[in-house]
Amino acid sequence: MPEELTAEPTELPEPELFARGPLRLAARLFGPGELRADRTQVARLRSFAEKADPLADRLAAVLRRDPRAGELFEQALKHGVDSLDTAPEELWEFFHEVERTPYWVDHDRIDRGARAIVRTGLIGLIPLGDMSLMGGYLASRAVKTLIGTGDLEYAAARRLAETAAWWIDVTTPGSLRLGGDGYAAALRVRLAHAHVRAAMNRRDDWDYEKWDHPVNQVQTAGTLLLFSHVFLLGMRMLGVRYTQREREDVLHLWRYVGWLLGVDEALLPADEDDSWRLLWLLAATEFIPDEDSQRLARVLLEQHAAIGRHFGPLDKVVGRAAVNLHAAVSRMLLGDANADYLDLPPARISSAAVLTFAAVNFLAETARQALPGATTVQQFLGKRSLRWYLKQVDRAFRLDRTYSRPARTAARSPAGSSAA
Repeated sequence: MPEELTAEPTELPEPELFARGPLRLAARLFGPGELRADRTQVARLRSFAEKADPLADRLAAVLRRDPRAGELFEQALKHGVDSLDTAPEELWEFFHEVERTPYWVDHDRIDRGARAIVRTGLIGLIPLGDMSLMGGYLASRAVKTLIGTGDLEYAAARRLAETAAWWIDVTTPGSLRLGGDGYAAALRVRLAHAHVRAAMNRRDDWDYEKWDHPVNQVQTAGTLLLFSHVFLLGMRMLGVRYTQREREDVLHLWRYVGWLLGVDEALLPADEDDSWRLLWLLAATEFIPDEDSQRLARVLLEQHAAIGRHFGPLDKVVGRAAVNLHAAVSRMLLGDANADYLDLPPARISSAAVLTFAAVNFLAETARQALPGATTVQQFLGKRSLRWYLKQVDRAFRLDRTYSRPARTAARSPAGSSAA
């Protein structure tokens, strides 16, 4: 047996950048204890960087060849594959696997997790953008696909609105059951990933050695973790109070979303402890920022600054204030080391305002937990606020709810700064 396999695994050092500051403190306060992975665990994770999603890739190839198959795909989304009289073999294969729901799926838990998310209303969009999306830019290999499509950079506002709409779809109570809006949204994004993956694989400038396979299993699992565990962490840091049961139910929801997205079950955390360990493992291996990370962070800040255009002579003041507030949230949630690397502006006044908001929110959440019926009222108000938000962004952008735009853009966009 080779010496390297018989030797005792050597622990890896803790992540250099991503897990500094608030994240390190949060891990010590809320984590399960020792989080560092050994080299055999890292090697196993890294093996998934070469794996894609064969079922979705084969179906996407059929959809590219035969646009009429798209109508069959939509019918199967709404009514199940058995409602079809005839269909390509790849479509049968895809939906027969999707509709074989895993034994661990509990829709009552999923709906409870959705209600826990929905009750926070528009507050949930704060860590979604300032921690999940901004933090995701630290994963430079995953960023190469975003740069490659060009869509997030050149149509950033629309793409961010569509991401928020997708998040709302999959976290609405009842939406992840067969034929629901969240169920359909998850599978449409899975096919969009397959189209983007094919487009990136056709490029002659894709560097597999440096960037891994495009939209691979590790990257999809990492994105899922940003929407689930990292989102929960950000909400708690903003003063939102979740019970242990609520947190586990939220993670259960995202475990099923991940399964619908085609993530290998070996990369789907079963509980909060699993999520912490996977986050640390990804932090040690994937969150390695570069100049493209800074580039996309700058684009995201520019979208916040654009809000000032609606305030006439105060446009610059309002735009600067919006940038400072979002940067302050990112600094509090990601830590100064990450924020400095992403060139986020320091803003002491805004940081103090964010800390004050978190403290006031914590007190309000404490009162909510003590008042009978307050949680139900908050769920109702949260759901209405998210519906209002969806109407506003749909009116502004006429959202593409098929989520096919990145694939269309990928086929024609030039390479990004690092790909050139």
